[in-house]
Amino acid sequence: MSTPTTMRVFIPLTIRKRNGRPKIVPPADIVPDTGGVDAHVLKAIAKAWSWRRKLESGEAATIQDIAYAEGISDRYVGRMLRLAYLAPAILEKLALERCSPAVSVKDLAAAAELAWKEQETAVFG
Repeated sequence: MSTPTTMRVFIPLTIRKRNGRPKIVPPADIVPDTGGVDAHVLKAIAKAWSWRRKLESGEAATIQDIAYAEGISDRYVGRMLRLAYLAPAILEKLALERCSPAVSVKDLAAAAELAWKEQETAVFG
């Protein structure tokens, strides 16, 4: 019987944090980085716009109504609702151009309180 042959494959992966969560990123020469936006960011913005439409249409009277319907805290709804008030230029870069923000979703919501001109530097660095 022959000795077993072992093949070892080494793939240099990088661990980066995106929105506070570790994410394994393959090297750029194997899989080119498209600079895509994390799905959590887009989902949070979509929820914020949905909640804004519910409030404006009268489907929900208060933030507490939305929180009760979603099964989450009203403080979270209030914080994430700010994402619906991001500058149009920021939303275009995130949704259409797929530019990845340099901040977490929580910091993105905080940046929505800034003036539209200041938001771009706060979000993209």
